[in-house]
Amino acid sequence: MLLCGKSLVNNFFKYKRKVFSNILVSSRRCKATIQQPKILFFGTDNFSLPSLKKLHLNNFDVSVVTSIKSPANCVRSYAEQQKLALYRWPISEEQCAAYELGVVVSFGHLIPLHIINAFSRGIINVHASLLPRWRGAAPIMYAIMEGDTKTGITIMKIAPHQFDIGPILAQREMPIRSDIYMPELHSALSHLGADLLVDTVNNLDERLLNASAQNDADATYAPKITSKITEVRWSQQTSMELFARYRALYGFKNLTTSFLGKAVQLLELKPLEIQLPTSTLLAPGSFYFHRLRKSLMIGCAQKTQLEVLQLRVEGKKPMSAHDFNNGFLKRAQSLQFTQNKLVNC
Repeated sequence: MLLCGKSLVNNFFKYKRKVFSNILVSSRRCKATIQQPKILFFGTDNFSLPSLKKLHLNNFDVSVVTSIKSPANCVRSYAEQQKLALYRWPISEEQCAAYELGVVVSFGHLIPLHIINAFSRGIINVHASLLPRWRGAAPIMYAIMEGDTKTGITIMKIAPHQFDIGPILAQREMPIRSDIYMPELHSALSHLGADLLVDTVNNLDERLLNASAQNDADATYAPKITSKITEVRWSQQTSMELFARYRALYGFKNLTTSFLGKAVQLLELKPLEIQLPTSTLLAPGSFYFHRLRKSLMIGCAQKTQLEVLQLRVEGKKPMSAHDFNNGFLKRAQSLQFTQNKLVNC
């Protein structure tokens, strides 16, 4: 009876090992058939870099296409440090032939049809908005400027001839704080995009199969930022609208106005947070120096006021509102910012 029981136990363990071995072999065969695509990555800047790093650190076979004009190109630097294959834009179909998937992140060039068609699995793009909202070159800035309460990342399939119109493979949202500045949101979205990109590539077949077309009727546009955006229109913009624009352009361009024929850049500002007496309300563009707060109080649209703490007058170094008061206002005949004079920031 004991011998019979011992034999039964031995047979059970032999059977268990055989089943486990078969499962392991089947699992390895399955993994071998699901190969990660060889990726050609298109990117140029610090929004692109987290996505490239994430692909590389997750052991994807990735090579890089970038613009090699600037020595400060962080994508180029990372590719060289990590000894990734590096191509100069523009590239040929023959150079793409070894790759199955293209990945575009903040590249700045429209990819032509013959390059798109060179990839057996197409090209996908990481875009910093919830498409179709804010198609174009500056989605993060426009989201802040227009007071959006949320934004996010869209992974879409590249379509020829136009930017940001292709079918959507994946999206992920994030809120926009009312006091956030562009560099912080830019950084947060770059890392969110990197995470969603890796998840999308890992599930590429499923995402391509379930891709959804964008609704063009809901599209809004975020074109390239020009100096025109920096112009302050005191009679048309409230202090909160100007503060949103200031946060949106922060670290990139400064808001501009004009004083006594000279261009003025507004370097540090905020909407007035205290309630001033009605008698001190200012006409749009009019201002005075508040001695206790050591700032300029400037009238804006809808009886709102802006507080400016630092500025730069054309041809001068940056100065505090106190220094501006001492150097310009005491001898000025007019305390009025006038029609803007465009400057390069």
